[in-house]
Amino acid sequence: MRVGQERADAARNRQRVLDAAAELFAANGPESVTMDDIARAAGVGRATLYRRYPDRSAIAVALLDEHERVLQEKLIRGEPPLGPGAPPAQRLAAFYAAMVDLLERHGHLVLGSEVGRSRFETGAYRFWRAHVRSLLVAAKRKDADPLVDVLLAPLAPEVYRYQREDLGLGKRRITATLAGLAEAVLG
Repeated sequence: MRVGQERADAARNRQRVLDAAAELFAANGPESVTMDDIARAAGVGRATLYRRYPDRSAIAVALLDEHERVLQEKLIRGEPPLGPGAPPAQRLAAFYAAMVDLLERHGHLVLGSEVGRSRFETGAYRFWRAHVRSLLVAAKRKDADPLVDVLLAPLAPEVYRYQREDLGLGKRRITATLAGLAEAVLG
């Protein structure tokens, strides 16, 4: 076995944990699932679970990772307007639409991993921030550094959930409003 290569039994346990967590998070929301629930559903011991994942948030991050990687690849190499080649305002609007789709489909995972200050510490947020900042720079905005986080704020999972569940706003309306924001700032 090469250094850094995962043992077959460890890989099976990791997948069992992720599958069990995905099911439990989808059914109950990450806030109400305990690490013991996940270990029990995965059929692994607590030590096995904690050796790889220190908390629920780490499991949610692992589950989100693949979905976010696909979106990151589209931003780097995909077709315009999400990928390179479109004007900054169109790219930001397309990014907003893709993020709304991600939040709609996987919001329960995002809520389990990217809330409060921890949101700023994820690799995905740093990637989204670099992307939006590059669009601001391409649009020749001098205020790119303070503005980038303002433009990402509407994508905070707790903001999106509040708008959808408490205010009853539809996905289309949120997406259209964010597209208008992109045009107003970068158009």
